[in-house]
Amino acid sequence: MGKRVHAWMLAHCAAHYERLVSERKRGLLSGLSGDILEIGPGAGPNLRYYAKDADWVGVEPNPYMVPYLRKAAEQAGLKIEIRSGLAEELPAEDQSMDAVVSTLVLCSVGDAARVLREIFRVLKPGGRFVFIEHVAAPEGTRLRRVQRFVRPIWRRIADGCHPDRETGAAIEQAGFTEVRYDHFRLPLGPVGTQISGVARK
Repeated sequence: MGKRVHAWMLAHCAAHYERLVSERKRGLLSGLSGDILEIGPGAGPNLRYYAKDADWVGVEPNPYMVPYLRKAAEQAGLKIEIRSGLAEELPAEDQSMDAVVSTLVLCSVGDAARVLREIFRVLKPGGRFVFIEHVAAPEGTRLRRVQRFVRPIWRRIADGCHPDRETGAAIEQAGFTEVRYDHFRLPLGPVGTQISGVARK
């Protein structure tokens, strides 16, 4: 029941966030081409930004997301392939992808370092990891204290999400040859501190 409810909520309650980041997503995703793997694509809010000729594969662990993904793909005019699996063990060959995309996924995986190793593994040399993630607020700030305080209940109600995960630092330590990202702030309470950028293998 939990996975079904989570799928419904992502499909119907994320419009506000998508409006806030639409231009940022367009800038990051519209220029991608070739073989693209998206981890945890959820209900498919990113599909509208990809080029129509992209070879898109989504790795989604929640089977209740699939109907929403197919509907979003139809609306975007995009042919897609959906593979069941976890980000910690991506169902893709070594060096098979031109790009890997993650938006609001690394906050909720069980082992972020392992996921990043998998992303690195499946990327071709020179391939790009493109991401938008919410991250921990700076140490010593009121928001960081709030994130730490709400973490136990937040993880329970938000499908394992950690509001104070140091995702930017984890990406920097994952072995990419180049990592570039921007910090930005949204009016989203404990998950308002976010980053967006690109890491190149």
